Amino acid sequence: MEESFSLYCDESCHLEHDQNKNMLLGSIWCPTRLVQDINNNIKLLKRKHNANGELKWTKVSPSKINFYIELVDLFFNTQELNFRCVIVQDKSKLNHSYFNHGSHDSFYYKMYYYLIRNIVSDKNKYRIYLDIKDTRSQLKIEKLHDILCNSLSDFDHSLIERVQHIRSYESNLLQLCDFLLGAVSYKSHCHNDSEAKLKVIRKIEGFFGLISDVSSPPWEEKYNLFFFTPRVTIE
Repeated sequence: MEESFSLYCDESCHLEHDQNKNMLLGSIWCPTRLVQDINNNIKLLKRKHNANGELKWTKVSPSKINFYIELVDLFFNTQELNFRCVIVQDKSKLNHSYFNHGSHDSFYYKMYYYLIRNIVSDKNKYRIYLDIKDTRSQLKIEKLHDILCNSLSDFDHSLIERVQHIRSYESNLLQLCDFLLGAVSYKSHCHNDSEAKLKVIRKIEGFFGLISDVSSPPWEEKYNLFFFTPRVTIE
């Protein structure tokens, strides 16, 4: 039976020259009918732990460690809530002039396609929400909408009903995506300066297994990592 799904997408270290080694894009998704309930569950967890303001990976600290540990439990114990992340390893090796028409933006769209292609199908409908990053966001999402629809032969945009940007404070699910994406980014960059963040990562790995440089099987939906290694030379 056809169902509607909502996808919340975020990016980390996505700029071409931001001095970060890896680029990451992530999406958390669930049936649209569950969005309000899950948002409310996160809100209740925030209230329980007096975790005011936006949920962000950068805010993980010892004083609220129980909140973040319970947040991981909430994600893994909510059966129809899923996460997928694309990790571009060492973006300094990207050869945009040959592979991406000389454009980092072209590569950006390609990676979003890789992020979403294993989530969407022609049997359901989708609403995709991206965290707004810059003044060009509207042009980017319009192009991304067209690319995704074309990949599904969805020329009338009836399957991917919308791709739009929202601000992170508007959605607890988008904030949860930031949190999970931040954990992968922290591990992929080999940071170890925060015991609280390492504790959260160990909690995730207790459910998922080690966050290494090996991609998940394509059929793994709950917590799926895809590692992309740039081609340095042209064969």
